[in-house]
Amino acid sequence: MAEQRAIQVEGLHRYFGEIHAVEGVSFGVEQGEIFSLLGPNGAGKSTTISVISGLLRPTQGDAQVMGHSVIEQPGEAKKYIGVVPQDIALYEDLTGRENLNFWGKMYGIRGAALKKRVDEILEIIGLTERQKHKVGTYSGGMKRRMNIGVALLHKPKVVIMDEPTVGIDPQSRRNILESVKALNREGMTVLYTTHYMEEAQELSQHIAIMDRGKIIARGTHDELVQIVGELDRLELTLAQDGAKVLDAWRGVEGVEKLSTEDGVVTLLVGDSNLVLPKLFEAANQVNARVSSVEIFEPNLETVFLHLTGRALRD
Repeated sequence: MAEQRAIQVEGLHRYFGEIHAVEGVSFGVEQGEIFSLLGPNGAGKSTTISVISGLLRPTQGDAQVMGHSVIEQPGEAKKYIGVVPQDIALYEDLTGRENLNFWGKMYGIRGAALKKRVDEILEIIGLTERQKHKVGTYSGGMKRRMNIGVALLHKPKVVIMDEPTVGIDPQSRRNILESVKALNREGMTVLYTTHYMEEAQELSQHIAIMDRGKIIARGTHDELVQIVGELDRLELTLAQDGAKVLDAWRGVEGVEKLSTEDGVVTLLVGDSNLVLPKLFEAANQVNARVSSVEIFEPNLETVFLHLTGRALRD
């Protein structure tokens, strides 16, 4: 008999008036894996996990956590979940330890058990030495780590993390990614949302790519990259406004998709060795100058561009 999935989402819809934030989303997360929802801002990732964590009721469809429906058995489902919200949910006038004590009591932990668990959490998130300092004095990365600590207090089987590295420095981001991997090595299931392709690629056993409320592809990293086959991704930087050259490039043989943002043009091409000379020739014909060229092997950015016609960062 197959092991029960940690999360099972079936036909999930969530509307806000005329806005269809989530449309027909379905996926499963196995116990003990890191599963990422990858997509740009506004893709529906946060709405999806808000339904799974019981913060929003679905318009249609259902989600189960460890076999418990978030509609029929919301209390049971929530017992298995720890949520790391995108917004910091801490009291800045309290110390780190006081925050953990407060939230631990909210989870029903008391006395010696609470003290022991707070000590464990401070060690896990690397803030033992700063536990007596007010959270308001913490850096953005430290607050993010404390946010994670709060979600771990009641030893949940599933941790849901909503963009936990947004707005922090590279070192803090690295610390959080390593913490996520460490938790997973100890057997914890993680549902992770991000718009950073590199994070999904590094962390996840399985990835679902979301866009405009729908899952447009899902699988392992290798399975997703196979969608684009042998296509290369080029990034060309233009020295000036390039409206004319974009029209010319769209007509070049071998160009499959084209997207542009802030003077950087991203193209999917069949063979960069054959297509690049044609691109430069077309640029010369309209007096456009290319200041830099980068060639990339297919990755999740390539997949998103191939499926949507837009770069993931757009």
